[in-house]
Amino acid sequence: MSTDYETLTRTRAHRPQAIAEAAAGRVRRPWPEPGRPLFIIAADHPARGSLGVRDKPMAMAGRADLLDRLRLALSRPGVDGVLGTPDVLEDLLLLGALENRLAIGSMNRGGLAGAAFELDDRFTAYDADSIAAMRYDGGKMLCRIDPADPGSVSTLQACAQAVTGLAAHRTVAMVEPLWVARSGGRVAVDLRPEAIIRGVSVGQALGATSAYTWLKLPAIDEMERVMAATTLPVLLLGGDPVEDPDVVYARWARALRLPGVRGLVVGRALLYPPDDDVAAAVDLAGSLLPTGQAA
Repeated sequence: MSTDYETLTRTRAHRPQAIAEAAAGRVRRPWPEPGRPLFIIAADHPARGSLGVRDKPMAMAGRADLLDRLRLALSRPGVDGVLGTPDVLEDLLLLGALENRLAIGSMNRGGLAGAAFELDDRFTAYDADSIAAMRYDGGKMLCRIDPADPGSVSTLQACAQAVTGLAAHRTVAMVEPLWVARSGGRVAVDLRPEAIIRGVSVGQALGATSAYTWLKLPAIDEMERVMAATTLPVLLLGGDPVEDPDVVYARWARALRLPGVRGLVVGRALLYPPDDDVAAAVDLAGSLLPTGQAA
């Protein structure tokens, strides 16, 4: 799906107002009807300096390649939309790739991967007002909680404010609450069910109302225990694609059958599959959704 991306750069240089025009004119996709799961492609990793996929540390560094992969993924049956930072969503807007697709703005990307301040995850991208102004369909926030890191409380407060702000616009707040710890200088997500349940308990209580809050959670083997901890809608995240894809797909398939699990939000695992066949990876993930929905 390669295209002349020089035209995109020229538009940005000489007609920056074209972004707002494209946002204002975009044909929006209705939020899925009850009983129909969501399938969102995530593309907000580069903004946090997280460019690696498996053994390729700079896999996501090429913007033209990333856009090609995103446009291909968005063209596949069953895909509802994309989650990204302003630079990515605006490229897709200018390319016409967000027509009749959901657009979810990624909000806090200040917790750069590997940085000493990683868990003081500032809101450096969208805020609630800008998401509403761009006519997007939701805002996503990463809320990593490490009881040993003082930066976590700033992130908690900022996420709570974002949930309240999005709700004021009657816009979905997609909260990803993860209990984490540092090990060897790296932040690692605690995937024990008790830790995920603890994160759910904190994340679902953020903000002045939970009316528009959805949770974005990792799929684990004991997902039944996790889902028993909340009445909020849950979307499964893809995570770092280091496991065997067949194992990951099987875990998603089991979790998607649970009440309350409302779909998938997956990025690198589908955009950069081991065999590099993006279309096949997206189609396989889409086939796991309970209703087998069509775009």
